[in-house]
Amino acid sequence: MSNAEISSVILINKPLGWTSFDAVNKIRYAVIKKLRNDSPELFVGRKFRPKVGHAGTLDPLATGLLIVCVGKETKNIEQYMGQEKEYTGTFFLGATRPSYDKETEVDKSFSIEHITENDILKTAATFVGEIDQIPPMYSAIKKDGKKSYLSARVGEDLQHDPRKVFIKEFEVVKVEMPLVYFRIVCSKGTYIRSIARDFGAALNTGAYLDSLCRTRIGNYKYEDAMSVEDFVNSLQI
Repeated sequence: MSNAEISSVILINKPLGWTSFDAVNKIRYAVIKKLRNDSPELFVGRKFRPKVGHAGTLDPLATGLLIVCVGKETKNIEQYMGQEKEYTGTFFLGATRPSYDKETEVDKSFSIEHITENDILKTAATFVGEIDQIPPMYSAIKKDGKKSYLSARVGEDLQHDPRKVFIKEFEVVKVEMPLVYFRIVCSKGTYIRSIARDFGAALNTGAYLDSLCRTRIGNYKYEDAMSVEDFVNSLQI
């Protein structure tokens, strides 16, 4: 962090309620402040702003591993984004929400009396392998040049085309109705919120994503990540 040739990979545990950009902006500010203290000559007579970016968005209601790249390492962001992901979390059975998570209110409720734990296990197995998935309307995917979630929030009815994703593992860790605890290993571009929606439909009920934590990206693990606050403090600013 002492010169213009910085190249760093930072593993961050993104807190609940933060956007990925909130975390990036906090880290960018801390890095710039550190460089101004240690190498003020970098900022003399020119605008110096080190690049900082993240390798794969986490929704505000999700927690877990966020890879943040600084300086020259931002050139490798696509490589990190393309790696296998692992998530843990819970599905809530018996209701749906337009966003497929708790960002929006429940719009429909369903009976879950017909669902057994064996039904849940069998249904999870049908999702393993290559599947077609329709991204959520409340997502950052652009439609007609506009981010999808912006259109969805003003009531526009959007239809995204299905895309193929690969589910390597779908483990049902525990069932405590109406919650299903899961662990999913999947390819880049997989929306766990969409799996929640489709999982409920396959069980002939509704479902939404109740909680989510990203635990791994490739060989980078959640347990090796630090909080944003700890990273800032590590710079001893």
